[in-house]
Amino acid sequence: MVSTADSPGQMAGLFPSIEPNDSGHLAVDNLHKIYWETCGNPNGTPVVFLHGGPGAGAAPDHRRFFDPTAYRIVVFDQRGAGRSRPQGELTDNTTQHLIADIEALRKSLGIERWVVFGGSWGSTLALAYAQAHPERVRGLILRGIFLCRPSEIEWFLNGMRMIFPEEWARFSSYLPVEERDDLLNNYYRRLTDQDPAVHLPAARVWSTFEGCCSTLLPSPSTVAAFGEDAMALNLARIEAHYFVNSIFLSENELIDKVDRIRNIPSVIVQGRYDVVCPIVTAYDLHQAWPEADYIVVPDAGHSAMEPGIRKALIAATERFKTLD
Repeated sequence: MVSTADSPGQMAGLFPSIEPNDSGHLAVDNLHKIYWETCGNPNGTPVVFLHGGPGAGAAPDHRRFFDPTAYRIVVFDQRGAGRSRPQGELTDNTTQHLIADIEALRKSLGIERWVVFGGSWGSTLALAYAQAHPERVRGLILRGIFLCRPSEIEWFLNGMRMIFPEEWARFSSYLPVEERDDLLNNYYRRLTDQDPAVHLPAARVWSTFEGCCSTLLPSPSTVAAFGEDAMALNLARIEAHYFVNSIFLSENELIDKVDRIRNIPSVIVQGRYDVVCPIVTAYDLHQAWPEADYIVVPDAGHSAMEPGIRKALIAATERFKTLD
């Protein structure tokens, strides 16, 4: 569950492009090294950006949701994603590992508490991290809520055909007829095959399917980004891995544990016509967590880069930059 930037002409409202002040790879165990970068004001309010997918990786435009004069902006690629190494690796890649990585990165950067910003899968991970370490979270900014309940996985695999039948037909028909009654496991078998001739074509179809469904209006640049080999493979392989394993959490765990974060200042931003992560999930979360501000953007889908979503997210980061 991910969103990526549209063309520069469609990026009005974000802060200017900036370059990192510092970057590196943090060895979080004997196998994984996660890429990280910091930018903005070294003495500003710390904020960490959690990308989507899982497996999509972060992009330069993700820095632009934050006022660089006010925030110390931390961006990193989760295990197996983006510039982290090894790419696409599934060994020791679970939600619990990712939570531990966030804590390891926070400690390595000498940050006591930070704002946590995440959309789509990033919202899932933000909730899981905050519930595990509420004392480390100043505030939460969440977008396109995804909780990985069975109904949400079923919607992604089969339900989106109700809105995008052409794209779903391409997605499902990639598999032989006899395998289409179990799209997830039969895709997963191909995505984890060692042969690039097997896993790469499957990854492109999976990732492009998601990209086609991510915006309210067609966005060729978004679809093209989802179809690039590295992006497609990391996203599809890791996403399917987490889906097969129910994101390594019990059903409804993130709602059941909302008491742990109830008093953390929080904003939920949700596109009314989000097809990838339908609004019912955000609604259910807000019913359990009325203390969080709940903003429905009436003319947006899933992508963080759609104008109404961008505007609401920037408003939230502007409000949170002075949180104690």
